[in-house]
Amino acid sequence: MAKSKLQRDPIPEEFKNIEEVAEFWDTHSLADYEDLQTDVEFEVELKSEKNYFAIEEELSDSIDKLAHLKGILPETLVNLWLKEKVLEKEQGFLRT
Repeated sequence: MAKSKLQRDPIPEEFKNIEEVAEFWDTHSLADYEDLQTDVEFEVELKSEKNYFAIEEELSDSIDKLAHLKGILPETLVNLWLKEKVLEKEQGFLRT
């Protein structure tokens, strides 16, 4: 049950680290501190990714497993492979 505004814990003036912030707000309700809140306005510019490519499910599963073994994200592994292939092709075109 939430404490009334008169019985609420004060918000610490400083937190030592993000864990302390999380611990405080995990155990307190923002609703109990409405009188301390101020309205703000801001703009967000959303940028969309340029390209998305569908990958066969079995291939995707294999990529996931290999990336896990290498300790990297599947997206990173795919980008590395594609960069290698593109560089290889570019070098081939330059030789001809």
